[in-house]
Amino acid sequence: MSAREESRLLEGPAGTLEALYQSPVEPLGAVLLCHPHPLHGGTLQNKVVATLQRIARDAGQATLRFNFRGVGVSTGVHAGGEGEIDDAAAAVAWLRERHPDLPLTLCGFSFGACVAACLGGHLEGEGVAVERLFMLAPPVERFAVDGRLPQRARLTVIQPEADEVVTPARVYAWSAALDQPHELLRVPECSHFFHGKLVELKELVLPRLQA
Repeated sequence: MSAREESRLLEGPAGTLEALYQSPVEPLGAVLLCHPHPLHGGTLQNKVVATLQRIARDAGQATLRFNFRGVGVSTGVHAGGEGEIDDAAAAVAWLRERHPDLPLTLCGFSFGACVAACLGGHLEGEGVAVERLFMLAPPVERFAVDGRLPQRARLTVIQPEADEVVTPARVYAWSAALDQPHELLRVPECSHFFHGKLVELKELVLPRLQA
């Protein structure tokens, strides 16, 4: 497989899903990446998602990032989150078909963090192991994830302390109330979109992907 990302059109529950896929010759794992809110400019090209893809690539992982329904050339219309979880399920099924025996990591930013979390719980319910779940700036105040997270995945929550979109205190309180082991990493002087903090983001994510 090429060392560059390659365009793919996947079969999704609402039609076509636009995606970018990359894999080294001998990947160490497989990573699915979920982008921010489709109604607020979120796409697979979001710079945080693109940074996560490069981090995963550098960790020797196969990666798949995709556009939710109604974004780019993905067909359909926004479905309030539940339909987007179905989109992510279709994308991860495509990824697992190609790498069925590799450890699976789910990564999501903002809206995509909550989609990834709910997907992880769904996969566990179907007997599919999720090795790791990264939730970046999850809008838990607006997207219900309680009771839907994977219980056996190694969970890392990364929250900018100067987030102007997601209320940091709500994320901290949600984290404190979680009854499963996890890491909460606070990023000082950092806005929602990690402006000027992408190097710091790599320093947080890369060693955890390699662990």
